[in-house]
Amino acid sequence: MKILCVSLGCDKNLVDTEMMLGLLNKDGYSFTDDENEADIIVINTCCFINDAKEESVNTILEMAELKKTGKCKALIVTGCMAQRYKQEIIDEIPEVDGILGTSTYDEISAVLKKALGGEHGVSCFHDLNALPEVQTERMLTTGGHYAFLKIAEGCDKHCTYCIIPSLRGNYRSVPMERLLKEAESLAEKGVRELILVAQETTLYGVDLYGKKMLPELLHRLAQIAGIYWIRIQYCYPEEITDELIETIRTEEKVCHYLDIPIQHASDNVLRRMGRRTNQAQLREMISKLRTAIPDIALRTTMIAGFPGETEEDHEEVMRFVDEMEFERLGVFAYSAEEDTPAATFPDQIDQEVKEERRDEIMELQQEIAFEKSESMVGRVLDVMIEGKVADEPAYVGRTYMDAPGVDGYIFVNTGEAMMSGDFVRVKVTGSSDYDLIGEVYNESAE
Repeated sequence: MKILCVSLGCDKNLVDTEMMLGLLNKDGYSFTDDENEADIIVINTCCFINDAKEESVNTILEMAELKKTGKCKALIVTGCMAQRYKQEIIDEIPEVDGILGTSTYDEISAVLKKALGGEHGVSCFHDLNALPEVQTERMLTTGGHYAFLKIAEGCDKHCTYCIIPSLRGNYRSVPMERLLKEAESLAEKGVRELILVAQETTLYGVDLYGKKMLPELLHRLAQIAGIYWIRIQYCYPEEITDELIETIRTEEKVCHYLDIPIQHASDNVLRRMGRRTNQAQLREMISKLRTAIPDIALRTTMIAGFPGETEEDHEEVMRFVDEMEFERLGVFAYSAEEDTPAATFPDQIDQEVKEERRDEIMELQQEIAFEKSESMVGRVLDVMIEGKVADEPAYVGRTYMDAPGVDGYIFVNTGEAMMSGDFVRVKVTGSSDYDLIGEVYNESAE
Protein backbone atom coordinates (compact mmCIF):
# COMPACT_ATOMS: atom_id res chain seq x y z
CA MET A 1 0.00 0.00 0.00
CA LYS A 2 1.19 3.49 -0.85
CA ILE A 3 1.29 6.29 1.69
CA LEU A 4 1.32 10.03 1.07
CA CYS A 5 2.67 11.94 4.07
CA VAL A 6 2.11 15.70 4.25
CA SER A 7 4.25 17.50 6.84
CA LEU A 8 3.16 21.03 7.76
CA GLY A 9 4.72 23.59 10.08
CA CYS A 10 8.17 23.75 11.63
CA ASP A 11 11.32 21.67 11.35
CA LYS A 12 10.60 20.11 14.76
CA ASN A 13 7.34 18.76 13.33
CA LEU A 14 9.29 17.49 10.32
CA VAL A 15 11.46 15.37 12.61
CA ASP A 16 8.28 13.73 13.97
CA THR A 17 7.15 13.13 10.38
CA GLU A 18 10.46 11.47 9.52
CA MET A 19 10.17 9.26 12.60
CA MET A 20 6.70 8.14 11.47
CA LEU A 21 7.97 7.49 7.95
CA GLY A 22 10.70 5.28 9.39
CA LEU A 23 8.16 3.23 11.33
CA LEU A 24 5.85 2.89 8.32
CA ASN A 25 8.77 1.95 6.08
CA LYS A 26 9.74 -0.80 8.53
CA ASP A 27 6.15 -2.11 8.31
CA GLY A 28 6.56 -2.55 4.56
CA TYR A 29 4.56 0.38 3.23
CA SER A 30 5.75 2.26 0.15
CA PHE A 31 5.45 5.99 -0.41
CA THR A 32 4.19 8.38 -3.06
CA ASP A 33 4.09 12.13 -3.65
CA ASP A 34 0.93 11.78 -5.75
CA GLU A 35 -2.24 12.17 -3.70
CA ASN A 36 -4.23 10.37 -6.39
CA GLU A 37 -2.00 7.31 -6.05
CA ALA A 38 -2.15 7.15 -2.27
CA ASP A 39 -4.02 4.38 -0.45
CA ILE A 40 -3.27 6.09 2.87
CA ILE A 41 -2.77 9.79 3.63
CA VAL A 42 -1.06 11.00 6.82
CA ILE A 43 -1.12 14.73 7.62
CA ASN A 44 1.18 16.04 10.34
CA THR A 45 -0.44 19.36 11.21
CA CYS A 46 0.55 22.74 12.67
CA CYS A 47 -1.56 25.40 14.39
CA PHE A 48 1.03 27.75 15.89
CA ILE A 49 -0.55 30.86 14.35
CA ASN A 50 -3.76 31.45 12.42
CA ASP A 51 -2.19 31.08 8.95
CA ALA A 52 -0.75 27.69 9.93
CA LYS A 53 -4.13 26.64 11.33
CA GLU A 54 -5.86 27.56 8.08
CA GLU A 55 -3.29 25.65 6.04
CA SER A 56 -3.79 22.56 8.19
CA VAL A 57 -7.60 22.73 7.98
CA ASN A 58 -7.54 23.27 4.21
CA THR A 59 -5.12 20.38 3.73
CA ILE A 60 -7.29 18.01 5.81
CA LEU A 61 -10.43 19.02 3.89
CA GLU A 62 -8.67 18.67 0.54
CA MET A 63 -7.39 15.20 1.38
CA ALA A 64 -10.77 14.22 2.87
CA GLU A 65 -12.26 14.65 -0.60
CA LEU A 66 -9.99 11.86 -1.81
CA LYS A 67 -11.79 9.49 0.58
CA LYS A 68 -14.85 10.07 -1.62
CA THR A 69 -13.30 10.41 -5.06
CA GLY A 70 -9.86 8.74 -5.00
CA LYS A 71 -8.05 5.59 -3.91
CA CYS A 72 -7.61 6.75 -0.33
CA LYS A 73 -8.75 4.14 2.18
CA ALA A 74 -7.46 5.77 5.38
CA LEU A 75 -6.87 9.38 6.41
CA ILE A 76 -4.77 9.94 9.55
CA VAL A 77 -4.23 13.33 11.22
CA THR A 78 -1.35 13.92 13.66
CA GLY A 79 0.55 16.84 15.19
CA CYS A 80 -0.32 20.10 16.90
CA MET A 81 -3.77 20.66 15.40
CA ALA A 82 -4.73 17.08 16.27
CA GLN A 83 -3.56 17.69 19.83
CA ARG A 84 -5.47 20.96 20.13
CA TYR A 85 -8.69 20.18 18.25
CA LYS A 86 -9.04 16.42 18.62
CA GLN A 87 -12.77 16.35 19.25
CA GLU A 88 -13.62 18.98 16.66
CA ILE A 89 -11.75 17.05 13.96
CA ILE A 90 -13.48 13.78 14.89
CA ASP A 91 -16.93 15.43 15.04
CA GLU A 92 -16.70 17.71 12.00
CA ILE A 93 -14.56 15.79 9.51
CA PRO A 94 -15.95 12.24 9.42
CA GLU A 95 -13.52 11.26 6.66
CA VAL A 96 -10.69 11.27 9.23
CA ASP A 97 -10.11 7.67 10.32
CA GLY A 98 -7.41 8.13 12.93
CA ILE A 99 -5.92 10.90 15.03
CA LEU A 100 -2.74 11.05 17.13
CA GLY A 101 -1.40 13.63 19.59
CA THR A 102 2.04 15.21 19.65
CA SER A 103 3.44 12.68 22.13
CA THR A 104 2.04 9.58 20.43
CA TYR A 105 3.39 9.73 16.87
CA ASP A 106 5.27 6.49 17.66
CA GLU A 107 1.84 4.76 17.67
CA ILE A 108 1.21 5.56 13.98
CA SER A 109 1.47 1.91 12.89
CA ALA A 110 -1.06 0.68 15.46
CA VAL A 111 -3.56 3.44 14.65
CA LEU A 112 -3.21 2.84 10.92
CA LYS A 113 -3.71 -0.91 11.34
CA LYS A 114 -6.97 -0.31 13.22
CA ALA A 115 -8.17 2.22 10.62
CA LEU A 116 -7.46 -0.17 7.75
CA GLY A 117 -9.24 -2.89 9.73
CA GLY A 118 -12.46 -0.89 9.59
CA GLU A 119 -12.35 1.02 12.88
CA HIS A 120 -13.35 4.68 12.56
CA GLY A 121 -12.30 7.66 14.64
CA VAL A 122 -9.35 5.80 16.16
CA SER A 123 -7.60 8.14 18.55
CA CYS A 124 -4.32 7.83 20.44
CA PHE A 125 -3.48 10.40 23.11
CA HIS A 126 -1.25 9.65 26.08
CA ASP A 127 0.55 11.81 28.63
CA LEU A 128 1.44 15.10 26.93
CA ASN A 129 4.77 15.03 28.76
CA ALA A 130 5.80 11.62 27.43
CA LEU A 131 8.90 11.51 25.23
CA PRO A 132 8.43 9.00 22.41
CA GLU A 133 11.40 6.78 21.68
CA VAL A 134 11.48 5.35 18.17
CA GLN A 135 13.93 2.47 17.75
CA THR A 136 13.63 2.43 13.95
CA GLU A 137 15.81 4.76 11.88
CA ARG A 138 13.91 7.76 10.60
CA MET A 139 13.44 8.37 6.90
CA LEU A 140 15.04 11.66 5.87
CA THR A 141 13.08 14.03 3.65
CA THR A 142 15.75 16.76 3.44
CA GLY A 143 17.82 15.28 0.63
CA GLY A 144 20.22 13.34 2.82
CA HIS A 145 23.06 15.86 3.21
CA TYR A 146 21.60 17.74 6.17
CA ALA A 147 19.22 16.74 8.94
CA PHE A 148 17.46 18.31 11.90
CA LEU A 149 18.33 16.85 15.29
CA LYS A 150 15.55 17.53 17.82
CA ILE A 151 17.31 17.73 21.17
CA ALA A 152 14.31 18.52 23.38
CA GLU A 153 10.52 18.64 23.35
CA GLY A 154 8.05 21.08 24.93
CA CYS A 155 8.57 24.43 26.64
CA ASP A 156 8.32 25.89 30.16
CA LYS A 157 8.51 29.59 29.24
CA HIS A 158 4.75 30.27 28.82
CA CYS A 159 5.07 33.49 26.81
CA THR A 160 1.66 35.15 26.84
CA TYR A 161 1.13 34.86 23.06
CA CYS A 162 2.22 31.23 22.68
CA ILE A 163 0.16 28.03 22.69
CA ILE A 164 3.14 25.63 22.46
CA PRO A 165 3.28 24.49 26.12
CA SER A 166 -0.33 23.27 25.94
CA LEU A 167 0.35 21.46 22.65
CA ARG A 168 3.80 20.05 23.34
CA GLY A 169 3.98 19.80 27.14
CA ASN A 170 6.74 20.73 29.56
CA TYR A 171 10.38 21.05 28.54
CA ARG A 172 12.11 17.69 28.43
CA SER A 173 15.51 16.97 26.98
CA VAL A 174 16.30 13.92 24.90
CA PRO A 175 19.00 11.90 26.71
CA MET A 176 22.43 12.68 25.30
CA GLU A 177 23.28 9.07 24.48
CA ARG A 178 20.14 8.81 22.36
CA LEU A 179 21.09 11.97 20.46
CA LEU A 180 24.65 10.80 19.87
CA LYS A 181 23.44 7.44 18.59
CA GLU A 182 20.98 9.15 16.23
CA ALA A 183 23.62 11.61 15.03
CA GLU A 184 26.08 8.77 14.33
CA SER A 185 23.38 6.96 12.35
CA LEU A 186 22.66 10.11 10.35
CA ALA A 187 26.36 10.61 9.61
CA GLU A 188 26.63 7.03 8.40
CA LYS A 189 23.79 7.77 5.98
CA GLY A 190 25.75 10.69 4.51
CA VAL A 191 24.42 13.62 6.56
CA ARG A 192 27.08 16.34 6.72
CA GLU A 193 25.19 19.10 8.55
CA LEU A 194 23.29 18.67 11.81
CA ILE A 195 20.81 21.41 12.69
CA LEU A 196 19.96 21.36 16.39
CA VAL A 197 16.33 22.27 17.05
CA ALA A 198 13.91 22.38 19.99
CA GLN A 199 11.39 24.89 21.27
CA GLU A 200 14.50 26.13 23.11
CA THR A 201 17.94 24.61 22.60
CA THR A 202 19.84 26.64 25.22
CA LEU A 203 18.19 24.89 28.17
CA TYR A 204 19.17 21.45 26.93
CA GLY A 205 19.98 19.06 29.77
CA VAL A 206 18.76 21.11 32.73
CA ASP A 207 15.89 18.71 33.44
CA LEU A 208 18.02 15.56 33.06
CA TYR A 209 21.45 16.56 34.33
CA GLY A 210 20.75 19.54 36.58
CA LYS A 211 22.67 21.99 34.41
CA LYS A 212 22.84 23.35 30.87
CA MET A 213 24.54 20.72 28.74
CA LEU A 214 24.36 22.18 25.22
CA PRO A 215 28.12 22.95 25.17
CA GLU A 216 28.92 19.37 26.16
CA LEU A 217 26.52 18.03 23.53
CA LEU A 218 28.19 20.20 20.88
CA HIS A 219 31.66 18.94 21.84
CA ARG A 220 30.53 15.33 21.60
CA LEU A 221 28.64 15.78 18.32
CA ALA A 222 31.71 17.45 16.84
CA GLN A 223 33.66 14.22 17.40
CA ILE A 224 31.42 12.28 15.00
CA ALA A 225 33.20 11.45 11.76
CA GLY A 226 31.48 12.72 8.62
CA ILE A 227 29.73 15.69 10.26
CA TYR A 228 31.09 18.92 8.82
CA TRP A 229 28.72 21.59 10.17
CA ILE A 230 26.65 21.83 13.36
CA ARG A 231 24.10 24.64 13.41
CA ILE A 232 22.17 25.83 16.47
CA GLN A 233 18.65 27.25 16.28
CA TYR A 234 16.11 28.59 18.81
CA CYS A 235 18.49 29.98 21.44
CA TYR A 236 16.67 32.11 23.99
CA PRO A 237 18.88 35.15 24.70
CA GLU A 238 18.59 35.00 28.49
CA GLU A 239 19.91 31.42 28.52
CA ILE A 240 23.05 31.97 26.40
CA THR A 241 26.07 31.42 28.63
CA ASP A 242 29.73 32.39 28.28
CA GLU A 243 30.50 28.67 28.04
CA LEU A 244 28.17 28.32 25.04
CA ILE A 245 29.70 31.36 23.33
CA GLU A 246 33.20 29.97 23.87
CA THR A 247 32.12 26.58 22.48
CA ILE A 248 30.73 28.19 19.33
CA ARG A 249 33.91 30.25 18.99
CA THR A 250 36.35 27.39 19.40
CA GLU A 251 34.62 24.20 18.23
CA GLU A 252 35.55 24.06 14.56
CA LYS A 253 32.46 22.24 13.32
CA VAL A 254 29.96 24.57 15.04
CA CYS A 255 28.79 27.24 12.60
CA HIS A 256 29.27 30.87 13.59
CA TYR A 257 25.52 31.27 13.34
CA LEU A 258 22.92 31.70 16.04
CA ASP A 259 19.15 31.87 15.81
CA ILE A 260 17.91 34.00 18.73
CA PRO A 261 14.14 34.66 18.95
CA ILE A 262 13.92 38.17 20.43
CA GLN A 263 10.29 39.07 19.45
CA HIS A 264 10.42 42.77 20.44
CA ALA A 265 12.65 45.59 21.67
CA SER A 266 10.30 47.71 23.78
CA ASP A 267 10.55 46.87 27.47
CA ASN A 268 6.82 47.53 27.90
CA VAL A 269 5.89 45.03 25.21
CA LEU A 270 8.53 42.48 26.25
CA ARG A 271 7.07 42.54 29.76
CA ARG A 272 3.51 41.96 28.49
CA MET A 273 4.78 39.16 26.27
CA GLY A 274 6.18 37.42 29.34
CA ARG A 275 9.69 37.51 27.90
CA ARG A 276 12.65 37.23 30.29
CA THR A 277 14.85 40.01 28.86
CA ASN A 278 14.75 43.77 28.44
CA GLN A 279 16.31 45.79 25.64
CA ALA A 280 19.47 46.62 27.58
CA GLN A 281 20.10 42.92 28.21
CA LEU A 282 19.46 42.11 24.54
CA ARG A 283 21.94 44.77 23.44
CA GLU A 284 24.51 43.46 25.90
CA MET A 285 24.13 39.87 24.67
CA ILE A 286 24.36 40.86 21.00
CA SER A 287 27.45 42.95 21.71
CA LYS A 288 29.03 40.09 23.64
CA LEU A 289 28.40 37.65 20.77
CA ARG A 290 29.77 40.00 18.12
CA THR A 291 32.85 40.82 20.21
CA ALA A 292 33.66 37.16 20.90
CA ILE A 293 32.81 35.93 17.38
CA PRO A 294 33.21 38.85 14.92
CA ASP A 295 31.95 36.90 11.89
CA ILE A 296 28.86 35.47 13.62
CA ALA A 297 25.60 35.58 11.66
CA LEU A 298 22.65 36.40 13.90
CA ARG A 299 19.09 35.51 12.96
CA THR A 300 16.06 36.65 14.92
CA THR A 301 12.29 37.02 14.71
CA MET A 302 10.02 39.90 15.71
CA ILE A 303 6.29 40.19 16.34
CA ALA A 304 4.58 43.35 15.07
CA GLY A 305 1.33 44.68 16.51
CA PHE A 306 1.26 42.91 19.87
CA PRO A 307 -1.74 44.05 21.98
CA GLY A 308 -1.10 47.48 23.46
CA GLU A 309 1.89 48.18 21.20
CA THR A 310 2.04 51.94 20.68
CA GLU A 311 3.54 53.84 17.79
CA GLU A 312 6.43 54.69 20.16
CA ASP A 313 6.95 50.97 20.87
CA HIS A 314 7.06 50.30 17.14
CA GLU A 315 9.56 53.11 16.57
CA GLU A 316 11.71 51.61 19.32
CA VAL A 317 11.78 48.32 17.40
CA MET A 318 12.74 50.17 14.23
CA ARG A 319 15.67 51.90 15.98
CA PHE A 320 16.77 48.63 17.54
CA VAL A 321 16.73 46.74 14.22
CA ASP A 322 18.54 49.62 12.51
CA GLU A 323 21.30 49.67 15.14
CA MET A 324 21.68 45.90 15.69
CA GLU A 325 21.96 45.10 11.96
CA PHE A 326 20.92 41.46 12.15
CA GLU A 327 22.16 39.33 9.28
CA ARG A 328 18.79 37.56 9.11
CA LEU A 329 15.42 38.68 10.45
CA GLY A 330 11.81 37.55 10.04
CA VAL A 331 8.75 39.48 11.20
CA PHE A 332 5.24 38.18 11.90
CA ALA A 333 2.09 40.20 12.39
CA TYR A 334 0.74 39.26 15.83
CA SER A 335 -1.81 36.44 15.69
CA ALA A 336 -4.24 36.19 18.62
CA GLU A 337 -4.40 32.54 19.61
CA GLU A 338 -7.32 31.27 21.65
CA ASP A 339 -6.49 30.03 25.15
CA THR A 340 -3.46 32.34 25.40
CA PRO A 341 -3.42 35.28 27.86
CA ALA A 342 -2.49 37.79 25.14
CA ALA A 343 -5.65 37.02 23.18
CA THR A 344 -7.66 38.50 26.08
CA PHE A 345 -5.49 41.59 26.54
CA PRO A 346 -7.11 44.99 25.96
CA ASP A 347 -5.94 47.28 23.15
CA GLN A 348 -5.81 44.67 20.39
CA ILE A 349 -4.28 46.22 17.25
CA ASP A 350 -6.17 46.41 13.93
CA GLN A 351 -4.93 43.86 11.39
CA GLU A 352 -4.12 46.60 8.88
CA VAL A 353 -1.90 48.39 11.42
CA LYS A 354 -0.16 45.13 12.39
CA GLU A 355 0.65 44.40 8.76
CA GLU A 356 1.84 47.97 8.11
CA ARG A 357 4.23 47.77 11.06
CA ARG A 358 5.45 44.34 9.96
CA ASP A 359 6.12 45.65 6.46
CA GLU A 360 7.99 48.70 7.79
CA ILE A 361 10.35 46.53 9.82
CA MET A 362 10.91 44.20 6.87
CA GLU A 363 11.63 47.11 4.50
CA LEU A 364 14.28 48.38 6.91
CA GLN A 365 15.74 44.90 7.32
CA GLN A 366 15.82 44.47 3.55
CA GLU A 367 18.13 47.48 3.25
CA ILE A 368 20.38 46.08 5.99
CA ALA A 369 20.43 42.60 4.46
CA PHE A 370 21.20 43.84 0.94
CA GLU A 371 24.07 45.98 2.25
CA LYS A 372 25.44 43.01 4.18
CA SER A 373 25.24 40.86 1.04
CA GLU A 374 27.23 43.48 -0.91
CA SER A 375 29.84 43.63 1.86
CA MET A 376 30.54 39.90 1.42
CA VAL A 377 32.09 40.42 -2.04
CA GLY A 378 35.71 39.29 -1.99
CA ARG A 379 35.33 36.87 0.92
CA VAL A 380 36.19 33.19 0.51
CA LEU A 381 33.72 30.84 2.19
CA ASP A 382 33.02 27.15 2.57
CA VAL A 383 29.80 26.33 0.71
CA MET A 384 27.57 23.27 0.95
CA ILE A 385 26.18 22.43 -2.48
CA GLU A 386 22.39 21.97 -2.51
CA GLY A 387 21.81 21.25 -6.20
CA LYS A 388 22.38 22.31 -9.78
CA VAL A 389 20.80 25.29 -11.49
CA ALA A 390 18.76 23.96 -14.43
CA ASP A 391 20.33 24.61 -17.86
CA GLU A 392 23.13 26.71 -16.37
CA PRO A 393 26.79 25.91 -15.56
CA ALA A 394 26.09 26.79 -11.95
CA TYR A 395 25.09 25.30 -8.60
CA VAL A 396 23.11 26.58 -5.65
CA GLY A 397 24.55 26.24 -2.17
CA ARG A 398 24.56 27.61 1.37
CA THR A 399 27.23 29.26 3.50
CA TYR A 400 27.58 28.96 7.29
CA MET A 401 25.31 32.03 7.45
CA ASP A 402 22.35 30.25 5.87
CA ALA A 403 19.99 27.73 7.42
CA PRO A 404 17.95 25.73 4.89
CA GLY A 405 14.49 26.98 4.05
CA VAL A 406 14.69 30.30 5.92
CA ASP A 407 17.87 32.08 4.80
CA GLY A 408 19.56 32.89 1.50
CA TYR A 409 21.67 30.98 -1.02
CA ILE A 410 24.90 31.40 -2.89
CA PHE A 411 24.97 30.67 -6.63
CA VAL A 412 28.29 29.14 -7.66
CA ASN A 413 29.34 29.53 -11.28
CA THR A 414 31.43 26.53 -12.34
CA GLY A 415 31.70 23.94 -15.05
CA GLU A 416 32.89 21.34 -12.53
CA ALA A 417 30.60 18.44 -11.65
CA MET A 418 29.40 18.53 -8.05
CA MET A 419 26.96 16.62 -5.89
CA SER A 420 24.50 17.77 -3.25
CA GLY A 421 26.30 17.73 0.09
CA ASP A 422 29.71 18.50 -1.39
CA PHE A 423 31.70 21.26 0.29
CA VAL A 424 33.67 23.65 -1.87
CA ARG A 425 35.64 26.83 -1.27
CA VAL A 426 33.96 29.74 -3.05
CA LYS A 427 35.01 33.34 -3.59
CA VAL A 428 32.07 35.75 -3.46
CA THR A 429 32.01 37.87 -6.64
CA GLY A 430 28.64 39.57 -6.33
CA SER A 431 25.26 39.71 -4.62
CA SER A 432 21.62 39.69 -5.65
CA ASP A 433 19.25 40.89 -2.93
CA TYR A 434 19.46 38.30 -0.11
CA ASP A 435 21.63 35.91 -2.13
CA LEU A 436 25.30 35.79 -3.06
CA ILE A 437 27.08 34.92 -6.31
CA GLY A 438 30.50 33.30 -6.43
CA GLU A 439 32.99 31.10 -8.21
CA VAL A 440 35.08 28.14 -7.11
CA TYR A 441 38.16 29.48 -5.35
CA ASN A 442 41.48 28.37 -6.73
CA GLU A 443 44.11 29.39 -4.21
CA SER A 444 46.98 28.75 -6.62
CA ALA A 445 45.46 31.13 -9.17
CA GLU A 446 45.38 34.03 -6.72
